[in-house]
Amino acid sequence: MITIYHNPRCRKSREGLAVLEESGKAFQVVHYLNEALTKDDVTRLLRYLDLPPMALIRTNETIWKQEFKGRELSDEALVDAMLKYPKLIERPIVVKDQKAVIGRPAEKILELLHH
Repeated sequence: MITIYHNPRCRKSREGLAVLEESGKAFQVVHYLNEALTKDDVTRLLRYLDLPPMALIRTNETIWKQEFKGRELSDEALVDAMLKYPKLIERPIVVKDQKAVIGRPAEKILELLHH
């Protein structure tokens, strides 16, 4: 099953959703700002993305700048920050099998779908 972690207010996330719709493949949508992710969810996404937690953080978000910028945070603290403030999570994330990509640019989603 293909899953997209989607924020409908984000243009890049909407572009990613359009790529999936055009692919004709079955997929599910997780509105992660409304459907709270668990620590296991985020840890699994990081493993599928093969990225450290910091690579999944949107450092231009106001909440990051106000609460976390300039602080030394452990990987666990970064995951906790994403759980508390899901807006910090890069988007969209598309998962297929046990691989995932951040759909920026949307072409990365096509590469994932064809593997």
